[in-house]
Amino acid sequence: MNWSSDDAAVLRRAGEASVLILTSLADGPKHGYALIQDIRSFSGHKLGPGTLYSALDRLEALELIQSLPAQERRQPYRITRAGSEALAAYLDSVERVSSVGRLRLSLGPAL
Repeated sequence: MNWSSDDAAVLRRAGEASVLILTSLADGPKHGYALIQDIRSFSGHKLGPGTLYSALDRLEALELIQSLPAQERRQPYRITRAGSEALAAYLDSVERVSSVGRLRLSLGPAL
């Protein structure tokens, strides 16, 4: 799949957990528990196992991540090229909105 900036909407529909997972996987493969710990460390959000594994299934179906061979009882995942492109497009979109929002707040009427 080729992802463009228009495809950032895919991650908006997939939900926040998907964005957090892709962000975590952007620096290398991780298994479920490592994902939960990393996401908590950089975002303050604690994903429960149900949320995590539902999002992993959804991301794998979208070919944004790929499962790797199991290591003992742990199932690692890695981000795909399509996942990296979708995450970059999504983050670009969020950054644009954030920049405009912050500018408007600084210029807006004082409350």
